[in-house]
Amino acid sequence: MNAAKSSNGSQSVRQKSHALTLRAGVFNQDEPKAIARSLKAAADASKQRNSDAFCSAMSMLTFYINRAGQHLPARRRRILQAAKDELRGLYGRPRRY
Repeated sequence: MNAAKSSNGSQSVRQKSHALTLRAGVFNQDEPKAIARSLKAAADASKQRNSDAFCSAMSMLTFYINRAGQHLPARRRRILQAAKDELRGLYGRPRRY
């Protein structure tokens, strides 16, 4: 694949993505409830999502955690995992313990 084609592919993903529009720094917050509320607001407001709001919000959070991988500090991972439970609670889904 040539360089021009691969750069166009990246541009295409950015232009056609159905990802949620998140507030800047949402994953850097220290309060799991605040992260969950922000993700819920973005998912509920989105008109371009392909699945229900809960799945879209949870997918964004999971993607961020997985993308960071081993580089995500343990404290930040705990906060983001707690945000998953908060998100489940906001949508009336059973929490995992």
